Amino acid sequence: MLERFLLRHEQSFKNLALILGITSTVAIVQNWYPLNLFLSLPFCLIWIAMGWLHSERQLKWINILFTGFYVYGIGRYMVLGA
Repeated sequence: MLERFLLRHEQSFKNLALILGITSTVAIVQNWYPLNLFLSLPFCLIWIAMGWLHSERQLKWINILFTGFYVYGIGRYMVLGA
């Protein structure tokens, strides 16, 4: 029953996970603690429920996107200083 629900709403969960991932990364980069924790937890739970790690080609592109956010954060840290 839960599996059928997840399969029926898979695309919606993927879109929600992408939004949560982007906003939690921005929260980390902007140091909006603890907002990043509240955004990251549902992101992780969706990834666990969907089991995307072995079946999604778009994972590569999502990781590239998140890498860009982290590079921005490191660059911001280096320019502005801690």
